[in-house]
Amino acid sequence: MNEKTETAGLSSDATEVRAQKLDLLREQIGDVYPAHFHRTLTNAELAEKYAGLEPDTESGDMVTVAGRVFSSRNSGMFMDIHDASGKIQIFSHKDTAPEEARALLPMIDLGDIIGVTGEVRRTKRGELTVNAKAITMLCKSLLPMPEKYHGLADIETRYRKRYLDIMVNEESKLRFQQRSRIVSGIRRFLEDEGFMEVETPMLQPIYGGATAEPFKTHHNTLKLDMYLRIAPELYLKRVLVSGLTDKVFEINRNFRNEGVSTRHNPEFTMMECYWAYADYEDMMGLVERLFEKLALAVHGTTEFEFGDKQLSFKGPFQRVSMPAAVKDATGIDFLAIRSDEEARQAARNAGFEIEKDATWGEVLAFIFEEKVEATLIQPAHVIHFPKDISPFAKEVPGEPRLVERFETYCNGWEIGNAFSELNDPVEQRARMVEQMEQAHARGEKEKTLDEDFLDAMDQGMPPAGGLGIGVDRLIMLLTNSPSIRDIILFPARRHKGD
Repeated sequence: MNEKTETAGLSSDATEVRAQKLDLLREQIGDVYPAHFHRTLTNAELAEKYAGLEPDTESGDMVTVAGRVFSSRNSGMFMDIHDASGKIQIFSHKDTAPEEARALLPMIDLGDIIGVTGEVRRTKRGELTVNAKAITMLCKSLLPMPEKYHGLADIETRYRKRYLDIMVNEESKLRFQQRSRIVSGIRRFLEDEGFMEVETPMLQPIYGGATAEPFKTHHNTLKLDMYLRIAPELYLKRVLVSGLTDKVFEINRNFRNEGVSTRHNPEFTMMECYWAYADYEDMMGLVERLFEKLALAVHGTTEFEFGDKQLSFKGPFQRVSMPAAVKDATGIDFLAIRSDEEARQAARNAGFEIEKDATWGEVLAFIFEEKVEATLIQPAHVIHFPKDISPFAKEVPGEPRLVERFETYCNGWEIGNAFSELNDPVEQRARMVEQMEQAHARGEKEKTLDEDFLDAMDQGMPPAGGLGIGVDRLIMLLTNSPSIRDIILFPARRHKGD
């Protein structure tokens, strides 16, 4: 088994030897890729069942296990096989293993998947071991594995060939197991809170619910151009109108035809929920309960490390007014500024480069992003956003330029976005018309009004709180992952030639 392997590449010598072994195996045993193999225990179940077995002791019990060969010593006398739950040592010796089983050993390479039936014992050194009585070839691997002890170092190969990354990097394997538990935890939390899960269209004739560039496709049968959804919001609000439930949610895949970064992927996961007869204050409490529960599920505590920072998901979170935060950071009091031009000039006087047609709210939000966002390390709710960048939120009483909206920040990242949802159909239409006109001015000529959604609003939607959470970023925080590509199984990549 001393085949030549390379960490990020392949050895043609090794692959040729494997191909030759496959031919020999077909001659010797026939089916090298059987359809079924019955194992009695996973490796983790085996370890748990025999945790009390003393060193240098035989159990007398026969078991059947299976897994991928990760290491081999003494010409296959000792092998470690891994399944999804862990590893177990296999011992094949002339004193215990029949000749038929031992004859297979020269044909087994690292990466092959085998089944083993044998007696459980613990070695003098305390290693739980199965003394092989029968070995079954379940899958001959035709390519060598990456070198086990150094893992898969090349970052591009890790993303492009995630199956290799998970195969040899325990950290990556654990991260995706945690991702599964986190997503399941979000679903269980919302169900326990009384929310009903629904599914809304990914293919939409009109894209909306957020401001983003969509992916476009074509439906041949309907002869209709369609878009991959950028958000499920407008459909989930239709559910509230219908009266199907007062609490609705969807864990959804969204698609935005925009740039990539350590925090952005064109295809990403969000959770959106809507709660009838609630407002943005209720949604803040919901976020805090969810974050706390997830931290406890993953770490057993609300305190955990991200990089060199110690984060706390223990509520209540700090609440920060956007105008107040900008005033503290820059001295500019936007609530005392009355016009768009005055806002632009104040920003320029402070050294900011501002678009010539930027509105009061756009200037406020821009300065917030530049000067405040990165300082929000511990979880915080930023409240009172400008109305002109928040077309679906209710106004703050007494301050019509601001709305009842918050975004939850942590580590300087936006994690969640929530509103007291606008349900005045006349005001909703006016804001969506204005939003469409702004999109047309930016060159988005395909942006149109969703008249069916506006008809639904005319039918009457109860007052409600709405919330969207970026699931990927939340998972990044909880798993100490610096890049979104570390927690997406198969992230979008350029062609290798590019």
